[in-house]
Amino acid sequence: MAEAGSPGQGPLAGVRVVELAGIGPGPFAAMLLADLGADVVRVDRPGGPGLAIPAGFDLTNRGKRSVVADLKTEHGRTVVLDLAERADILIEGYRPGVAERLGVGPDACHARNPRLVYGRMTGWGQEGPLAARAGHDIAYIAVTGTLGLIGSPDAPPAVPANLLGDYAGGSLYLVVGVLAALHHARATGAGQVVDAAIVDGAAHLASMIHGMLAAGGWQDRRGANLLDGGCPFYGTYETADGQYMAVGALEQHFYAEFADLLGLGDLAPDRGDLPRWGELREAVAARFKTRTRSEWTAVFEGSDACVAPVLSLREAPAHPHLAARGTFTDHGGITQPAPAPRFSATPTAVRGGPALPGTGAEEVARDWDVPRLAAEDDA
Repeated sequence: MAEAGSPGQGPLAGVRVVELAGIGPGPFAAMLLADLGADVVRVDRPGGPGLAIPAGFDLTNRGKRSVVADLKTEHGRTVVLDLAERADILIEGYRPGVAERLGVGPDACHARNPRLVYGRMTGWGQEGPLAARAGHDIAYIAVTGTLGLIGSPDAPPAVPANLLGDYAGGSLYLVVGVLAALHHARATGAGQVVDAAIVDGAAHLASMIHGMLAAGGWQDRRGANLLDGGCPFYGTYETADGQYMAVGALEQHFYAEFADLLGLGDLAPDRGDLPRWGELREAVAARFKTRTRSEWTAVFEGSDACVAPVLSLREAPAHPHLAARGTFTDHGGITQPAPAPRFSATPTAVRGGPALPGTGAEEVARDWDVPRLAAEDDA
């Protein structure tokens, strides 16, 4: 396995990325590019980003190299512009206008490198009434309607960590955007700016549901629909030991196998009797309470009933299927998700641990031919 700082393996080998340090969706997007083989150089600020965990455990910085530069100084600006001149992609996550004030905005970078793809990661986007406002994942998904989809109808909306907004609606859309723009730049020689806003991505994720809503197939309230917990055969149930099983037996043939293995028999009404879904839910819940999670896992193992145990983060790597596929890997003493997706001709791997601030300056100066990195007089 290659070490961090060496040319990458994978479909993006040879692609150079500059990441202006931040937290959340920007670093995760850059991590994904690094996982796919890109040479990612993270420009850290003096003193670091202020995360609550030590830098060596910040997996969103794995496989990257780091230099330190103070963008409030002329030397720091020069470092970024020199890197941008040699890069294919630049990623920043500042509030609108900040990169311009620092002298490293799109115009300044494109003056040095017209082919550069300049990726901007924000919550509210580059324009609009809230563009300059602070925010976090939960607020972005709140206003798009996606947060209101999640949870029981008689309880507040459930918070899906920061996975739905920051990473799904933000990072993944930024990665799609910069790679699409890179394709265009290589075909035409012209770079461009990619405005990836979490509100846009989170709204886009609900495209199918908006179609169902327009067709009358989705009620605009929580816990009343096929995929939001309103359906008794698509949800989670507590077991005898206080653990949970997840049920997704939507189709009739899957439901028939589920009902048989669960032992419902005549204890519940027909699945198609919507007015009696409450009774069906109670019957399913009662059956699951009769055995432990491990016992139900054994009952449904090898079936097409679409039932799975709800595992914790520490339990997940040991699941037989995930272990067989190598969905998780161990690197540097940390168990972590392996790069995804997978490629038949250009396989990927974790190429190194989290980049510690400034530790890659000498290598980057050599490999990118940016000699001024060797003199970090503003760090």
